[in-house]
Amino acid sequence: MKTVIVDYKAGNVQSVLFALERLGVNATVTCDAEEIKSADKVIFPGVGEASSAMRALKAHNLDKLLPTLTQPFLGVCLGMQLLCQHSEEGDTEMLGIIPVPVKRFKIDLKVPHMGWNNLHHLKGDLFAGIQEDEYAYFVHSFYAPVTEFTIAQSSYPEPFSAALQYKNFYAVQFHTEKSGAPGAHILQNFLNL
Repeated sequence: MKTVIVDYKAGNVQSVLFALERLGVNATVTCDAEEIKSADKVIFPGVGEASSAMRALKAHNLDKLLPTLTQPFLGVCLGMQLLCQHSEEGDTEMLGIIPVPVKRFKIDLKVPHMGWNNLHHLKGDLFAGIQEDEYAYFVHSFYAPVTEFTIAQSSYPEPFSAALQYKNFYAVQFHTEKSGAPGAHILQNFLNL
């Protein structure tokens, strides 16, 4: 099985690579279109700011390639948000793969939402074997609201999408690679799709 981590200079590539290595997977880190197209599984990590990340994707023509992929695809953190339609962060048009907006937390709690939080309303194969209210590690100031594409929720304090799925595109707001055993289990579930 060929697993590719998309490297567009805006992702937490090394920590995802190490998490996969702990699962016995040797992934290829690349922004090459042919390498990405030929992969069995694609992982799309991201950290940072939405408009900068979109500029980086466009510089590598990945904004055109990624929406055409048909293999199982996993967006992580900013990678999830980039799959959505539009972000309030910098009023940024995203990839538009998952028809969901990205909004800024407008709450009295500390932003960014940082630390361990529980997952609930789990659905689908990505969460097979994961217990309701299991904990995952989050770091984000923007979120996708709960929609028909939500396959896991968390709350801060209002519910938001901790994970989304649209066709072959899966996405998690939390960092699987920093979420201990549950995160590793979710990564393995993705690899088993």
